[in-house]
Amino acid sequence: MKHTHGSIEVVCGSMFSGKTDELIRRMRRAVIARQKVQVFKPAIDVRYAVEKVTSHAGADFDAIPVEKAVDIYTRLDPDTTVVGVDEAQFFDEGILEVTSEMADRGIRVLVAGLDQDFRGEPFGPMPMLMSMAERVDKLQAICMVCGEMASRTQRLVNGKPARYDDPVVIVGASEMYEARCRKHHEVPR
Repeated sequence: MKHTHGSIEVVCGSMFSGKTDELIRRMRRAVIARQKVQVFKPAIDVRYAVEKVTSHAGADFDAIPVEKAVDIYTRLDPDTTVVGVDEAQFFDEGILEVTSEMADRGIRVLVAGLDQDFRGEPFGPMPMLMSMAERVDKLQAICMVCGEMASRTQRLVNGKPARYDDPVVIVGASEMYEARCRKHHEVPR
């Protein structure tokens, strides 16, 4: 079934908030609706499986790893009606044009990614994707310090908060990161 209008939907939040689970849930619903779906992810994300998007909870969905956003065009099947993009914060700025152009062609584009880096600052192309989207869902995790709602990702180095001037992109999971609320998110300068 072809959509009459394309759109961009963004699912964002901190690590461990369920972004990839939500992307997978929406992709599975599209499959049930007999829509042709494809999922793309940045080739840098090799945490679980190279050709799958995998949530921290263990859910997975077949995915195509690409080096640059523009590479999505060469791997996009002509009959695809729903496209998922996971870990969008790791893509280059070209992801803005690629997602917009797909939506203009009538494709429903589902994008998941971190809206903030470990410093609590806007992450890569995510702020622009959020502003371009027809729908934005910001998910919350649970703060590992107090149990309140968490919207930030705390990077830890040897059990201590990473410093502000540490590299922004380090791919990792629970051994290096925790979800934190605003009060307990620390970034020493």
